[in-house]
Amino acid sequence: MEYISLGKTNLIVSIIGFGCIPITRLTRHDAVDLLHYAFDKGITFYDTANGYFDSEEKLGKAFSKIRKKVIIATKSLKRDAKGITEHLDLSLKRLKTDYIDLYQLHQVSKEEDFKIIFSEQGALNALNKAKEAGKIRHIGVTSHNDKMAVKLIKTGVFETIQFPFNFIERQAENEVFIESEKNNLGIIVMKPFGGGALDNGKVALKFLKNFKYLVPIPGFEEKWQIDEAIDIYSKKEIQLDEMDLQVIEQYKNELGKLFCRRCEYCMPCPSGVIIPFAMQFKSVVKRMHKEKVLSFSKEIESVNNCTDCGICIKKCPYELPIPEVIKQNYKLYENLNQHN
Repeated sequence: MEYISLGKTNLIVSIIGFGCIPITRLTRHDAVDLLHYAFDKGITFYDTANGYFDSEEKLGKAFSKIRKKVIIATKSLKRDAKGITEHLDLSLKRLKTDYIDLYQLHQVSKEEDFKIIFSEQGALNALNKAKEAGKIRHIGVTSHNDKMAVKLIKTGVFETIQFPFNFIERQAENEVFIESEKNNLGIIVMKPFGGGALDNGKVALKFLKNFKYLVPIPGFEEKWQIDEAIDIYSKKEIQLDEMDLQVIEQYKNELGKLFCRRCEYCMPCPSGVIIPFAMQFKSVVKRMHKEKVLSFSKEIESVNNCTDCGICIKKCPYELPIPEVIKQNYKLYENLNQHN
């Protein structure tokens, strides 16, 4: 396994990390076993979040005795100082640790969130105090909106940026990555498999391996997936062959007209539909524990407010048939709910 410095944090991490949403679907025993397997194979960087069901507890169980040998990143959706302090203390307890290597503000994509975070009673002040107290070592941010990501990078206060990137979602390749490199931010790649839409992990990772400055965090559920990823990332050079390019083109043709990039340009919906969540509900079902999926009932049930006005389609840069897709996804939710 190769190891690199994560931007200006100087944290030395494996060149491929482990995104810890999928372990929520495993039993505690199986999750711990899988995490130990990944560590034994050389993976030292693990990314989780306060909102990922029992992911933090499973990480704590797996790594509390070898805490200094792993780099743990977690995050919170709270924007205010009080809320994020509560989440941080809860994460420390769940992770069975007295410090977190990288604490990230989770999914900052809206201007209103930016203003709250940077206010006097905002989350950033609380995180800076936590850093001074030794509870966290570094502060990062995640986003799905490229324009907001660039704005966050340019503030100069963050040490890492986490953003979606794969062979379908490539909008970060221009300004987000350029500004990150210019400011020496560590770049963490979420959604390397398109949130579960790209089920050919080998091709997806071969594509990413050619971007030397990125640290992808694929989610793993089985040991063979870890072996496959490490096999690709253990090679010094790896090129996409003609067959790989054909596979990518096929995915683009199949997903291009339906794949939500989570840019949120469709928002706000005049009828109150939470469009970005409803659009990606199918991938949420694939990635998360059923109990966690059903906890988002408010978000997915907002689909019932849709009036087919078509405003979202006009605002979508990709002209996706949003009303059609979200109603299909709502039927999936209904089916899950019936069998709960």
